[in-house]
Amino acid sequence: MPKCLECDAEIDLGDDVEEGEIVDCPDCGTEFEVKGTSPVKLDYAPKEEEDWGE
Repeated sequence: MPKCLECDAEIDLGDDVEEGEIVDCPDCGTEFEVKGTSPVKLDYAPKEEEDWGE
C-alpha cells in the first residue's frame, strides 16, 4: 500500500486503480496522481488552472 508523500499515511487504492487516476490522502487531503500501477507509484496531482472561459 502506498504512503502519502506529505504525512506518511497509507493510501488504500483498491484493486481497480488505473494510471492517471487522482486519489486523495485520507488523513491530510493532499491529491496525488497514480503514475504507475505495478508497482504503484504516486506523484503530486497537477494544480487546476483557471480556464477564463477559453
